[in-house]
Amino acid sequence: MFLHRDRVAMPHHAKDSTMPPTTSLPELPLPPGIRSRIVAGVNGLAVHVLEAGYETGGRRCVLLLHGFPELAFSWRKVMPALAAAGYHVIAPDQRGYGRTTGWDPDYDGSLHPYRVMNLVRDALGVVFAFGHRDVAAVVGHDFGAMVAPWCALARPDVFRAAVMMSAPFAGPPAIPFDTVNHPAPVADDPVHRELAALPRPRKHYQWYYATREADADMRHAPQGLHAFLRAYYHHKSADWTANAPHPLQGWTAAELAKLPTYYVMDRDQTMAQTVAGEMPAPDAIAANRWLPDDELKVYSDEFARTGFQGGLQWYRCGTEGVNAADFEIYSGRRITVPACFIAGRQDWGVHQRPGAFEAMQGNACADMRGCHLVEGAGHWVQQEQPDEVNRLLLRFLEDCARPASAAAGVSAS
Repeated sequence: MFLHRDRVAMPHHAKDSTMPPTTSLPELPLPPGIRSRIVAGVNGLAVHVLEAGYETGGRRCVLLLHGFPELAFSWRKVMPALAAAGYHVIAPDQRGYGRTTGWDPDYDGSLHPYRVMNLVRDALGVVFAFGHRDVAAVVGHDFGAMVAPWCALARPDVFRAAVMMSAPFAGPPAIPFDTVNHPAPVADDPVHRELAALPRPRKHYQWYYATREADADMRHAPQGLHAFLRAYYHHKSADWTANAPHPLQGWTAAELAKLPTYYVMDRDQTMAQTVAGEMPAPDAIAANRWLPDDELKVYSDEFARTGFQGGLQWYRCGTEGVNAADFEIYSGRRITVPACFIAGRQDWGVHQRPGAFEAMQGNACADMRGCHLVEGAGHWVQQEQPDEVNRLLLRFLEDCARPASAAAGVSAS
């Protein structure tokens, strides 16, 4: 692998963040053709971006958005293939992550900058900063697959197609309707009480991620941060052979308890404790080709420096209702640009929110070009099976110029 230094467009303002500047950080182990740079003045951020296909002008842009706990580095196996096909590919460390600065890492700081529609504004700012008026597609994985569809809903003139990976998009929430004559019932979700009351008491990981303790639990994991991330990535991958996802029948404690413990945890355990028992053996780690230890070290070094709180604030915006009003503005709207879904066949993320996978295909996307479940991949699909993901992405991008198919359906790859 070749190394590229961060190219700094402008210095960031130290007063905007307690995070250290990126100019003194070690170089990233990037494949040939990918460079690292800092783009200042993007919605209050100095955004660290990985870029490929920059050698010639006039290329269509593809924007890649990572999830949790990930980085722009997660797209290292996708970017060269898209660039070779003629695209200008940009992948930012999103707000709260990696070498992007200008964000507040304080648990008690404002959640407002982390709401999804402000993340859409971040994405728009990055695209415009590179001189693009639109992009061929926005591609999001995991929590990035929450940002990508909202990009397409809010600005279909800019984000001309959307790809969601691993996390289905069920569409905007409904605003209570005809409540003058038929008052809406008081909203109450008993599922968390019911999970705690199970014979084996449980808790949902997103609500755990919203706690004050979650960042320190992971950042200072008893087994060490690097070992924690190794077990976490392994547990959610196809390498963990017990990952055999299937649809759940509803948002009930009994159904949610069928999910692996990385989604529905034992009530009294931290995430570090949850995954510790699934740590792969040394020979399995040595044999791992999709995330060898030197590449995992990029993640462990970055999260050791920044902590996890920036990413955890995204979860809090959901569990504490910060996103709700923004989302309700789009009640009844569908994604009208071409859309596609890609996930690992061994990824429980497809079914962790009951009904979302079906709603995405049946209602949320008006021009769904395909849902692909990739064999031999769990949650980290673009890292575990990059060749197949690249094939599907390129086929989708080519197909976007053609009329929608009558019925794309779900395919196994």
